[in-house]
Amino acid sequence: MPTPVKDRFSLDGQVAVVTGAGRGIGAGIARAFAECGACVVLAARRTQEIESVAQEIRAAGGEAIAVTTDVTDDKALDALARAAVDAFGKLTIWVNNAGGSPMRMPLKDLPRAEWDRTIALNLTSIYTGSITAARYMNTGSIINITSGAGTGPVPGSAHYGAAKAGTNSLTWTLAAEFAPHIRVNAVAPGAIPTEVMLKALGKTEGQLDEILAEWKIPLGRLGTPEDIAAACVYLASDAASWVSGEIIRVGGGARPR
Repeated sequence: MPTPVKDRFSLDGQVAVVTGAGRGIGAGIARAFAECGACVVLAARRTQEIESVAQEIRAAGGEAIAVTTDVTDDKALDALARAAVDAFGKLTIWVNNAGGSPMRMPLKDLPRAEWDRTIALNLTSIYTGSITAARYMNTGSIINITSGAGTGPVPGSAHYGAAKAGTNSLTWTLAAEFAPHIRVNAVAPGAIPTEVMLKALGKTEGQLDEILAEWKIPLGRLGTPEDIAAACVYLASDAASWVSGEIIRVGGGARPR
């Protein structure tokens, strides 16, 4: 008998690394994975934040550890993968979530240092993270967090858009190269009012209604980390066992931007 559909969304027995897991979308993904049965390894530069989320997961009955990690450091990424295997015996899910750029300005005015920083954080780290994950996985799922900024013109954020366009390309190519044992997909969040997004837009928590109006979201609300986490649970689970090389837009029906 085939496995019931509802059971295919379980992550029991899985071991997941989530980068940028101390807050926002990354923390939401880590919590959702733990709720669905995965052991979770939370990674970020801010130790206190990932320790707090890991403790929250453990208090709820899940299994989680925190590993302080700079995703732009190749050796740190390798140590992160090894920490997952040492703690839980294997590695089966890797989410490249860390990223973002708070700076918005025309490309001709952008400091070269910000271009380099953005590419390192939002593209090179995804390349290195994916290659590292593949070294430690026998079978599994890699999920890249991308953006609609990678699918069209983004005046004021060309550096970020270029990095996310590269992320999309990496997703497609790695899906082909890592098949059949490792699936590679991406999720493109819409307007999720995280700290980085609010800073980039020059908005505050008190201006969420303005963001909603500007983005013209058909479903009538801004997104939440849980919206993105649900898509990641699907892609990480057996429910998506025949899904690879796909980019799933989770944006309330709004056009990518």
